[in-house]
Amino acid sequence: MQMIKQLAPSLPLQEDFVYHWKAITHYYIETSDDKAPVTDTNIPSHLDQMLDILVQEENERESGETGPCMEYLLHHKILETLYTLGKADCPPGMKQQVLVFYTKLLGRIRQPLLPHINVHRPVQKLIRLCGEVLATPTENEEIQFLCIVCAKLKQDPYLVNFFLENKLKSLASKGAPNVISEDTLKGQDSLSTDTGQSCQPEELSGAAGMEQTELADDDLSSSLDNLTVTSLPEAAVVRPNQDYNLVNSLLNLTRSPDGRIAVKACEGLMLLVSLPEPAAAKCLTQSTCLCELLTDRLASLYKALPQSVDPLDIETVEAVNWGLDSYSHKEDASAFPGKRALISFLSWFDYCDQLIKEAQKTAAVALAKAVHERFFIGVMEPQLMQTSELGILTSTALLHRVVRQVTSDVLLQEMVFFILGEQREPETLAEISRHPLRHRLIEHCDHISDEISIMTLRMFEHLLQKPNEHILYNLVLRNLEERNYTEYKPVCPEDKDVVENGLIAGAVDLEEDPLFTDISPDNTLSNQEWLGSSPPATPDHPKNDGKTEVHKIVNTFLCLVPDEAKSSYHVEGTGYDTYLRDAHRQFRDYCAICLRWEWPGSPKALEKCNLEAAFFEGHFLKVLFDRMGRILDQPYDVNLQVTSVLSRLSLFPHPHVHEYLLDPYVNLASGCRSLFSVIVRVVGDLMVRIQRIQDFTPKLLLVRKRLLGLEPEGPIIDHITLLEGVIVLEEFCKELAAIAFVKYHASSTP
Repeated sequence: MQMIKQLAPSLPLQEDFVYHWKAITHYYIETSDDKAPVTDTNIPSHLDQMLDILVQEENERESGETGPCMEYLLHHKILETLYTLGKADCPPGMKQQVLVFYTKLLGRIRQPLLPHINVHRPVQKLIRLCGEVLATPTENEEIQFLCIVCAKLKQDPYLVNFFLENKLKSLASKGAPNVISEDTLKGQDSLSTDTGQSCQPEELSGAAGMEQTELADDDLSSSLDNLTVTSLPEAAVVRPNQDYNLVNSLLNLTRSPDGRIAVKACEGLMLLVSLPEPAAAKCLTQSTCLCELLTDRLASLYKALPQSVDPLDIETVEAVNWGLDSYSHKEDASAFPGKRALISFLSWFDYCDQLIKEAQKTAAVALAKAVHERFFIGVMEPQLMQTSELGILTSTALLHRVVRQVTSDVLLQEMVFFILGEQREPETLAEISRHPLRHRLIEHCDHISDEISIMTLRMFEHLLQKPNEHILYNLVLRNLEERNYTEYKPVCPEDKDVVENGLIAGAVDLEEDPLFTDISPDNTLSNQEWLGSSPPATPDHPKNDGKTEVHKIVNTFLCLVPDEAKSSYHVEGTGYDTYLRDAHRQFRDYCAICLRWEWPGSPKALEKCNLEAAFFEGHFLKVLFDRMGRILDQPYDVNLQVTSVLSRLSLFPHPHVHEYLLDPYVNLASGCRSLFSVIVRVVGDLMVRIQRIQDFTPKLLLVRKRLLGLEPEGPIIDHITLLEGVIVLEEFCKELAAIAFVKYHASSTP
């Protein structure tokens, strides 16, 4: 009796459910006018009632329990029947109704439906109908349906295995076109799907927990047997990669002329690539056109850009988010030729970057390699290697922009290999052109066109800020590994006292160098100032360990520029302390980036270094040092950029980089140069040239004030390039002193 009471309330629900379903099937028996749109019939209302009943039934039962209405829907293969009606679009508009029913069913029912064979099989078939024709009236419903399937797979990733189909061996062997054939609408289901392929593997059928059964309802069965539906002509879409139809349908919809549909399709793909199932990842990259879609669209959008775009426009165009690519030329006060095309390209690049960032690991690698081969090498490289100055400038500015924009580690790795190559052994002068693009870009840092030089240097500066170990290793570190820029001198007993007093054995005391005989005591830090700004002593770092040495290094950099060539002390706010604050912040950022690279804390022991090997600083440092050596004869903007890249390099917390770029007292091997030795030569040249310029100091101060905007522009000053170069040199020396101090402070703080 109690059992009857429990079942009783659900019986009316089931009766209602069957009533609404029979009302739909009877329409096909009784109607003579199949041209009338579905909205003129009661079918939409009956479908809504069926959905409401299923939701109500689930709410009234315990979680996970399947009620009689849901059992009826599964047992009688209602979704299969609805799929066939939707495919035939009979009456007109039925496809839209079926898509909405499937979407709401999957979205509103909480219990997992997709594991049932009588759900996932018709869902799979309906997926194939989506995106076959663009700009159809059902496009919105198609994308809503596909996205709810993607969301369900995101919740339970293992379910994706139901959506990886076997390829059509039979059709392939006969050479028949891969076009979906039409089934007549029948109650019983054939043992193969409507593409002629075998049904799901046994284990999947078993997992579904539902055997295929004949319809039990005689009336319904006979009604459907008598009903034949003429299908609408279907687009002959040849799909060579039938394995992953969910991806194929979404790929088609990314081409929709309706931007909202395309964005939703991109979101669906983003969900699918992130699924952790290895089989799905493999299928995604090997059996669908996803890689081709990403790269082909990147290529076509890049090629649609004007041949020449102002580099400033490329750099300053607002940050682009792929989902918000809604640009209106009419509303834009800062429009420029090609802005629409540039935003479209950067927006799609951002999508590729985010997709690879979210993707399962093997899928991410495959997608990034495709971008490398098909877009970076296939499209960007020829533009970067051209000889037209205008073309070089635009293509380098675009490379700079994508370097700044990339956030995916996997795509960044491929971009780094594209720009620099994969080589890690020390460079030789004879082989610097081994990776042609790397060679060309480094040469462009010293191009006859200042604009190209500055843009290429800016690109390298941003590249050096990216979290990828290979960048610094390839450009600099591989050439410093053996420390063969140094000359090894074993410490003699008489040198011991000198070392303890903070000097390095065999080092030259620059204060006794003829270049530095006129150094003013005012330019150095006093011992009180030094001790006040230095860290306290610790057991690991006693006070005499390096403190005097770093004091001497800082003062050496601060005193490099002779007194009469200094102008900053005449202008407020241009002191050394400003650089200390900046260096502290930047060094902290660099340490955070380099932390996981496990760099050594101290230089490789000289006894273990191959000091006999010929030293070559590498192509990159060679060009930077060459340009640094011409600082007195180059435009101000070029000098700012060269020194900016060198200061970035000196910030890296690697002991060899620190020694080579920031230690004035390193014993350089014969024929080697360091950053310090290059600056010393420049200062020597400067001291000779100062003597030839009348009123040098007043002119220098006037130029500095003009650069700072403290003085209005007036008559042209003689030797302006030299004077501006001296100002940059003074500021650069202060910056290097600050970096040396900050790095010492950090290393001596426990």
